[in-house]
Amino acid sequence: MKRLLAGLVLASLILTPLASAAPKKIGVKAMQLLTTVGSPSEVSGVVVSGYSIIVYGTKSAMAYARAVDVAGNELWSLALDPSATSIATTAVVDSVGDIWIAGATPLPSATVPPVTGPTPVNPDNASLPPSALIGDLRTISLWKISSAGLLISTNSLATNFAVLPRSIAIDRNGVSIAGTLGNEKGNAGFLLNADSSGSFSKLLPIGARSTTVDAVVRHADGSFTLVGSSSETLGGKRVAGVTDGVLVKISKLEKISLVVRSSATKARRAWSSASSTLLLGGELVVGGKTQSTITKFSTNFVPSWNFRFPSIGSAVTLSSSHALFISSGTIPQLNWNPKSPTPILLTFNAKGAITAADSGPLGQREVLKLLLSKELGLLVLTSSPESVSIFTLIPR
Repeated sequence: MKRLLAGLVLASLILTPLASAAPKKIGVKAMQLLTTVGSPSEVSGVVVSGYSIIVYGTKSAMAYARAVDVAGNELWSLALDPSATSIATTAVVDSVGDIWIAGATPLPSATVPPVTGPTPVNPDNASLPPSALIGDLRTISLWKISSAGLLISTNSLATNFAVLPRSIAIDRNGVSIAGTLGNEKGNAGFLLNADSSGSFSKLLPIGARSTTVDAVVRHADGSFTLVGSSSETLGGKRVAGVTDGVLVKISKLEKISLVVRSSATKARRAWSSASSTLLLGGELVVGGKTQSTITKFSTNFVPSWNFRFPSIGSAVTLSSSHALFISSGTIPQLNWNPKSPTPILLTFNAKGAITAADSGPLGQREVLKLLLSKELGLLVLTSSPESVSIFTLIPR
């Protein structure tokens, strides 16, 4: 018996320190550069069709798209609009590999109304061609391009407002474009749907004077989720902070059915990214400090888990498991203490625990997008003052 008790005491002395030990911190692996695709002033974004990387944006005041391979060799190039001024700002690839690009073009000259109010502003500080005034771009344009670089169709909707498409989503039932429009009162968000042929429905404004919409998600039941920011009452919900992050549910009949907004007082809050599973990325600015925010929401807008990290901007999300931002401080779960702001990609499990981390190089000023391709894997898009770069992950 004495030997048994002594053994138990000895075991407890050995096991107790192990049980109370701090969890092992996750190591951070460096990403690998795949290729660079252009300058920040000319590149709005990137999508992937098969093994081709499709770059789109505005060059010499004209919207364009071009395809490159993983080595950066150009496969094709296409001018999207013959107008003197046009912009391409968001894109998506459908299930057969065709590319849908949304942007803005001027009104046809015969339909340009006289300017009676102040010139609308560029609400999201988007890159515009040097000769462009956002007030001139009052037509929403949707271009469909084959994976071989052939322009299949162009559809346009003229509006009375300056327009800036920010997000596009597609499924077998149609296409949704969301963004911001400028008017004499300020900025409003918008949703515009089109059928599979590209024919537009009626534009739905969101807010009136101080609202932006930065991402749209299409749902299988025919409804839509919009995310962005607002400094005005929406759906009967008043402003809680200086600017609130907002989630807006739009019914199949294209009516606002639910609005949920952040509740941080004296704060500027915005959601700028939303995955198809409602993993949202955004930004919180309060007391002179900036944090990237990451929250997983249910379909009825109830948060499941969330994080806030010191940063210099907003977070970008993908699926249910990835978030990218430029980190400016330590992250307790990681062996991570950047000396300068550095891009970091976090991977989460279904419960919201961090399971892996990958870092980009110094000198990147903005995170642009996360892409997942069965041919090319997970791709990370960032920009420095000189170039837009694509990174891949080193296998673990």
